Amino acid sequence: MATNLYLIRHGETEGSETRRYKGTIDVPLSEKGIKQIKRLVKYMVQDSSNPHSSPFFKGGMGGLLSAVYCSDLSRAIKSAEIIAEPYSLKPIIVPSLRERNFGIWEGMSFEEIRERYPDEFEAWVSDPLKFSPVKGESTIEVRNRVIDALNKILDNHVDQGGESDVNNIAIVAHGGVNRVILCYLLDIPMENIFRIEQDYAAVNIIEFRKGYPVVKLINGAVND
Repeated sequence: MATNLYLIRHGETEGSETRRYKGTIDVPLSEKGIKQIKRLVKYMVQDSSNPHSSPFFKGGMGGLLSAVYCSDLSRAIKSAEIIAEPYSLKPIIVPSLRERNFGIWEGMSFEEIRERYPDEFEAWVSDPLKFSPVKGESTIEVRNRVIDALNKILDNHVDQGGESDVNNIAIVAHGGVNRVILCYLLDIPMENIFRIEQDYAAVNIIEFRKGYPVVKLINGAVND
């Protein structure tokens, strides 16, 4: 049995015109963000009914979504609800999939952090894997909780069914969380996490055959 994981970042959020580390701040989707996710769903639904109709999901989804999981932050929940609706599914909320906690840096821009906390900023640049902002999480701590949640989800779906069956699931999370998952599945050192881009409403496609992951798409976007 093949399992396809559609790893999706939530849509654009309110106030995203200024790039800030929102982390665990519960900001809602913007109107543009809602449109981005609806546009993504349009292609997903088209492709499930006709594998040749979508220029985006090349090769076809091979069936409908059987489950949608998401973070417990509203921007992920709303995105997941939009994605799940055509399949008559209710998103399964997994708190461990929430974005990294940036502690006292949350809500600040890159420039503000560098100006107000120069020593801590340099420590983060020097060792982004282990360093964590005050009251925040390190990349290692995020990795541990996210990968534990991912493996529990995969245990429920990978290799469950006949040889010719295809099981499609979606995880709707955040830029940082998605990067952690992709590094893990590709066996890339976490020090290289920021070499992977994750745009708003981006989709990554990972196929599992006999438990072995093959990444078929990274940071795919459906444009206007």
